[in-house]
Amino acid sequence: MASRRELTREIERGPRGPKIAAFFDVDRTLLAGFSAGAFVKDRFAEERPGLLEMARTAAGALRFGAGQTSFPSFLEETSIGLRGKTEAELMEEGERIFTRHLAADVYPESRALVAAHRSRGHTVVIVSSATRFQVEALANDLGIEHVLCTDLEFDEAGRFTGRVRRPAVWQEGKAVAATTFAREHDVDLAESYFYTDSHDDLSLLDEVGHPRLVNPDPELARVGARRGWPAYQFRSRGRPGAREIAGLMGSLASLGPAALAALPATIASGSLRKGADVMLSTYSEMTTAVTGVELHVEGEEHLWAHRPAVFIFNHQSGLDSLLMAQLTRRDVVGIAKKELETTPIVGPLMKAAGVIFVDRGDRTRAIEALEPAVEALREGLSVVIAPEGTRSATRRIGRFKKGAFHLAMAAGVPIVPVVIKNALDALPRHGLVIRPTTVEVVVHPPIPTGDWRREDLDAHIAGIEALYERTLSD
Repeated sequence: MASRRELTREIERGPRGPKIAAFFDVDRTLLAGFSAGAFVKDRFAEERPGLLEMARTAAGALRFGAGQTSFPSFLEETSIGLRGKTEAELMEEGERIFTRHLAADVYPESRALVAAHRSRGHTVVIVSSATRFQVEALANDLGIEHVLCTDLEFDEAGRFTGRVRRPAVWQEGKAVAATTFAREHDVDLAESYFYTDSHDDLSLLDEVGHPRLVNPDPELARVGARRGWPAYQFRSRGRPGAREIAGLMGSLASLGPAALAALPATIASGSLRKGADVMLSTYSEMTTAVTGVELHVEGEEHLWAHRPAVFIFNHQSGLDSLLMAQLTRRDVVGIAKKELETTPIVGPLMKAAGVIFVDRGDRTRAIEALEPAVEALREGLSVVIAPEGTRSATRRIGRFKKGAFHLAMAAGVPIVPVVIKNALDALPRHGLVIRPTTVEVVVHPPIPTGDWRREDLDAHIAGIEALYERTLSD
């Protein structure tokens, strides 16, 4: 499989400008697997359709698979349960399903390709046979402005009629949609790219100057080999391979050596905290090494410019805490949600490192639990905290809670914003196996809080949230 740098090298060395487009299919190209499955499963789980609807859905899928019905007819037969819903309701449903079930399936490699095209000023487009409510959330997550997809029909009251507008964006329909878009947006197809996995898309592949095959099906792989089209196999999502399983085993096996490494520091200093610092930083370094995770840190000097400080980070992944331990290394106290205290392996490690656990469901107790953190700051220790309070399913940040900022003000120490750009590539939400990747981190200069006032706190927090949003969009 090509490395991330190899994937994007041609794009980064090529011409700039919006006349060049990059068209992306969705299933097995931007996302691992087939996104429709998540929508079907969610509907069956959330709305419990009747036997008649289930039978019609299954029959429609079988007829389409056997070539006995058209794609628009297939969509109509399998969407009968959505009849009567408004476009807003369908879009809300699509956003929820993407966040819950599909966000973790976005290929990091495809995300890198999209980012490379966007950085060159290319016109980036999703072109999919799916409906808008199925792909709009994905487009928003990737920063893709243009979506070409199959349209549903809505009545005068704005409710789905159960019918699909013809022609669907499928097979030759994709080529028609893309060529029409190119004409309307002054795009040069001869200089443009199309990424897809399916032989159904041969018509559009023939239209562009740079056809690119991603996880191609057998028929497309044969055609691509004859024509010399570049092909990529992405394995960073879906079922983990032997490399990833070995990394998980290696991470677990690293606990013992990390604990042994901490013994001399504990004995020499007479401090369990010193030993815990060594154990946690050693364990984090060993884990990233055996799992193939590399850190690329911009602004690393700001981690040491002013201590003590309150280090804040955006929380995407279960890997974030280990990454922060590797970055801050020593003389820090972490703050985590109460639920982690009883988590196997992680909980005991956090306790040994002096982590302060906060019950987020009880505001009074949460405020009381933060008092030791204020004392730690006054004693010269730094604090590490995720102001969102919980992990985000996507790269978009959640609203920052005020606890971290109150801590900094109470102790008179600066805030150091640490922006973790892509930990989700290594360990998506609800994931168990860490995937090899390079995680990009940006550490911003310390922000003094000595002259902050409580009445201005919301404005200060909004400014820092905006800083995170700008950094994540770069």
